[in-house]
Amino acid sequence: MKVSAVDELRILDKEAINTFSIPADTLMENAGLSVYFTILKEFGVEDRKFSVFCGTGNNGGDGLVVARKLYSGGGKVRVFLLGNESKFKEEAKKNLQILLKMSIDICKIDSIEDVKSAVDDSDAIIDAILGIGLTRDISGLCKDVIQMINNSHKTVFSVDIPSGISGDTGAMKGAAINADYTITFGLPKIGNILYPGYGHCGKLYVSHISFPPVLYSSDSIKVEISNPTELPERNRAAHKGDFAKVLIIAGASGYYGAPYFSALSFLKAGGGYSRLATPISISPFLASKGSEIVFIPQTETASGSISLENKDRLLEITKNMDMVIIGPGLSLNEETQQLVRELTPLISKPLLIDGDGLTAISNDIELIKNRKAETVLTPHMGEMARISNMKTEEINENKINVLQQMARELNSIIVLKGAHSLIGYPDETVNINMSGNSGMATAGSGDVLTGTIAGIFSLGLSIKNAVKTGVFIHGLSGDFSATNKGEDGITAQDIMDYIPISIKSYRENYLNISKNFYNSIFMI
Repeated sequence: MKVSAVDELRILDKEAINTFSIPADTLMENAGLSVYFTILKEFGVEDRKFSVFCGTGNNGGDGLVVARKLYSGGGKVRVFLLGNESKFKEEAKKNLQILLKMSIDICKIDSIEDVKSAVDDSDAIIDAILGIGLTRDISGLCKDVIQMINNSHKTVFSVDIPSGISGDTGAMKGAAINADYTITFGLPKIGNILYPGYGHCGKLYVSHISFPPVLYSSDSIKVEISNPTELPERNRAAHKGDFAKVLIIAGASGYYGAPYFSALSFLKAGGGYSRLATPISISPFLASKGSEIVFIPQTETASGSISLENKDRLLEITKNMDMVIIGPGLSLNEETQQLVRELTPLISKPLLIDGDGLTAISNDIELIKNRKAETVLTPHMGEMARISNMKTEEINENKINVLQQMARELNSIIVLKGAHSLIGYPDETVNINMSGNSGMATAGSGDVLTGTIAGIFSLGLSIKNAVKTGVFIHGLSGDFSATNKGEDGITAQDIMDYIPISIKSYRENYLNISKNFYNSIFMI
């Protein structure tokens, strides 16, 4: 499913009205109906008491439709306006005029005291205060009302987006409604899907409000919920060499986990032959933990990292590989960092750069722009800041656009790791991954991801599909870990150990996972 920016959704609205002759008031009516039907399904209407909070824009107009439908369906409704009636325009104004002719209590809020008793007496609250176009921090009475609604602990249904959440970034603008349900229109907005906005939405419903598919499936919308690829069946007659040959260049003295998790996760995710080039001094210890790994011991620097003198040998080995990983736990030793910079443009196979490898190339980012084979970068936010030469605050304010720009300029697939990891492609397509949980914010988790992507690639997927599917399965494994152990205390070992179970479940339940977006978005 596509995910729209605010301006993209406004264009869809205009095209629906101008090209397909769908009246604007029909769109507003459909929006209100979709909220009503969700309330009917999830909560019930008849004899229930509802407080409907409406701003004076189109979001408030949608709320007025909801109030009318609730009243018609037997609900007991009170409407509270945040703003003067004179500010309502066009379709919103029409719906206000309809309500004024009904026996519905409509009250303009002048102070928080005007609504406290009504909220306390309500069964549920409808939030139609602020829409998707919010750009500045809210304050004053509006902020007070939002905080009062949150403190009431009533069931809350938000219209389009929880009031106080930016539609374009998911950022909270001063204060924001904590909804139990959010019903968004046309398409989910970026603010509905990215954190912290996603966490404020509760259960997220989407209604296309009668947009034709040609609109909501438009190729001009580049962001979408990641829909991972079905895995091919394993060849029953295959041997270990048939599942891709991958070389992992990783590890240094004091950095044992990163090479271990990268190399063994590759095997757990379906790889047949894991080759690990790592310093000679740590090879025996790693072999005692991962005896299935094939080791290629490397000459070391004085600090115990891989020496530059290994360059020619490593480059020769890469020629017989299907994919190369470089970076996990390599250390920041300058000689090793230089090794990464010299190998990167010369490796002729798909190359995944992670961890300390990303730090190395950030000092000479031009090295990867002209690579002929695919390049995959897997930065966390700090590494993304180094690659892009931006501050993390700047990236957070415009995460999607920064990712699109960097993926295009670097001609690379970039996995920006975090809650709902983002996968950016050189054509500016961005996939939003919906699997995973906060327990995965733990040392070594990214190394497991690196190996998982390579393992999924070994099953026969393209690099593009292997990346998005590997990211999803890594998150799915984290979710299995959390289900069985709780999010607190999950380790990289736990995530890795659940990879085979996750792949088994993914194969068996692929159609359901694909159809319902991993239970993250529900259609009306």
